[in-house]
Amino acid sequence: MNRTTRTALFAAIGVCCSTGLAWASVPLYRIFCQATGLNGTTGRGIRAPGAVDGKVTIAFDTNVAPSLKWKFAPELEQETIDIGARDMAFFTATNLSDHTITGTATFNVTPAQVGIYFKKIQCFCFTQQTLKPGETQRMPVIFYVDPAILKDPDARDVQTITLSYTFYPVDSGKTPS
Repeated sequence: MNRTTRTALFAAIGVCCSTGLAWASVPLYRIFCQATGLNGTTGRGIRAPGAVDGKVTIAFDTNVAPSLKWKFAPELEQETIDIGARDMAFFTATNLSDHTITGTATFNVTPAQVGIYFKKIQCFCFTQQTLKPGETQRMPVIFYVDPAILKDPDARDVQTITLSYTFYPVDSGKTPS
């Protein structure tokens, strides 16, 4: 194999590896954030372990991207829950436009160090939501705060956790009017 062929082969391998890494980086980063709670990323839970001695207030924050003509709000601005107990909160979204729109929600919690302890069992944010013109939909999130938060010196004194959602339009290839 001559020098030019070898250089071309290594360049092609480099391009393939870079493309593969770029393609895998988003899902790998998401998995890493869910495992570590980085940047307030919440984890997924299967079942709440049960209430322990301790309470925390959950505040709810909602936002809508300017390009999405929806009204989106929590039914309660905040609630105090038992740590370890399964809880449910409801949000409502209303399509204010004259056409069907599909949206998707991103989420995080603050302070960031409690993200690893905030577990969602079921959430509207796991799937896209489609609303017809003028339609209002009630959307639940089922969650718990892991009792392990009480053993973490950086998180055990947190009294309020803010769960924040932002809805964005799903790009359907056409511009909303």
